[in-house]
Amino acid sequence: MKPNELLRIVDALHREKNIDKEVVFQAIESALVSAARKHSGEDSEISFVIDRETGELAGVIDGEDVDFEETIGRIGAQTAKQVIIQKVREAERDALLDQFQELVGQLVNGVVLRAEPAAAIVQIENVEALLPRSEQIPGESHHVNERVRAVVFEVKPQGSRVKVVLSRTRPQLVQRLFEMEIPEIADGVIEINAMAREPGYRSKVAVSSSDQRVDCVGACVGVRGNRIKNIVDELSGERIDIVRYSDDARDLITNALQPASVDEVILCQMMGRAIVLVQEDQLSLAIGRRGQNVRLASKLCGWDIEIMTHEELEDRIDVAIVGFSQLDGVDEELANRLVGEGYLSYDDLSVIEPSDLMEMGSLTMEQAEAIAEQAEVKALAAEENAAAERQRQREKAQLQEQYETARRHEAAMLARQAEASGDPAAPADAAEEGAVEEGAVEEGAVEEGAVEEGAVEEGAVEETADADGATEPAASGDAEAGKSEDSAAPPVETSGEVSDTNESPAKDSVPSPGGDDEPTEETEVESKQT
Repeated sequence: MKPNELLRIVDALHREKNIDKEVVFQAIESALVSAARKHSGEDSEISFVIDRETGELAGVIDGEDVDFEETIGRIGAQTAKQVIIQKVREAERDALLDQFQELVGQLVNGVVLRAEPAAAIVQIENVEALLPRSEQIPGESHHVNERVRAVVFEVKPQGSRVKVVLSRTRPQLVQRLFEMEIPEIADGVIEINAMAREPGYRSKVAVSSSDQRVDCVGACVGVRGNRIKNIVDELSGERIDIVRYSDDARDLITNALQPASVDEVILCQMMGRAIVLVQEDQLSLAIGRRGQNVRLASKLCGWDIEIMTHEELEDRIDVAIVGFSQLDGVDEELANRLVGEGYLSYDDLSVIEPSDLMEMGSLTMEQAEAIAEQAEVKALAAEENAAAERQRQREKAQLQEQYETARRHEAAMLARQAEASGDPAAPADAAEEGAVEEGAVEEGAVEEGAVEEGAVEEGAVEETADADGATEPAASGDAEAGKSEDSAAPPVETSGEVSDTNESPAKDSVPSPGGDDEPTEETEVESKQT
């Protein structure tokens, strides 16, 4: 191989594979030594050196200068070629590994090559990165040729390749988007102090400003919310709360629970707990949907936040003092101290450090450990009772669901029977029955007025005599009796009685205004024909 050709090969590998030239030179030298060792023996002292400037190759075997092509031959050249290819691939992998390890936690842009159920394959520069389903925002789906923004989550070697894992669920994604969309954050005027996120649903970001003239919250929101809107759109509609940061934990917790209004924050240092007192009408707003607001606020502030009303706190304090006083070795004074430090249940007391309990009550180590053991036993018993109560509630909910399902099934069956009978009065009764089913209260009771009104609108019930075929209108007394039975019967039985009533009356039968049993025109014609 000519020296100039060797230099061109090294330069091409350096440019295409992003490999340092020195690494390529060393790989070629190592390959030549391996090939020569197979030809000359393992015990031979062999060295090859390539001049970095001219590309000249100099080889020495056992102290004698040799010519590579004459000494090694064609088979040795093939061996050297394979070694060079392997070394270049390893060098390429190491270069990519170093490149993407520097990008861990950084925002990258890519194009989706393949969208699979388990993951999306994203092309980033010359690497195919993996975006697993678990790292995608819930509810979003990616398509081929779609541009994707994500943070590099993990980089590790995998054989001769580099495995790059992306993520769109990590808090770093929100932080990088803030830095990109808000110049004040990129310049360092506004700082992101803390962040908590539930991907696809809600995030809380605590910010502060080093310049008093710059409003940190207003700068992040932007004019008419245009800055924050771009971030929300990129996160598939995820809600973002911008919180004003404060070194005072009470102020930070108050700000983090917005938009709820907080009356007071009580910090329990030993427990790491913050008791937040709110008004009754602010309780659900402070907790949030499925506890989301208070959960994110706890992550943001680093405190175990518990929200309750003033009345609930007073009740829990009274119960805790009485309960703690029942433990052996705990008097009323110690019980009050425990409550003052935020211990409001046996579960809290079971995890107390014996040394802390000794300081609070002037107790010995044995007494403190005995109190903690008693609290643990009672906490386990309380947990078992709570689990049993939850099981009862689940069973009750299942029974209620089965009951409602049976009611809906019965209503649908009545409607089908009404349609099949072709009775003009039956569909109205079936529709009325469905309305009664939907309007029933949780106990399943059906209002008597709705059933009675439906019976009056359809008219009096007539029964056909088996002997002579004459029809007799239902008496007002029978209607009253039917009303009493409807009001006393369970909801399902009431539905059945209404169905029987709807199917039994003769068509076009109208009671006389005076209440006397007078035959209708159709009845007279029928009698004459008889």
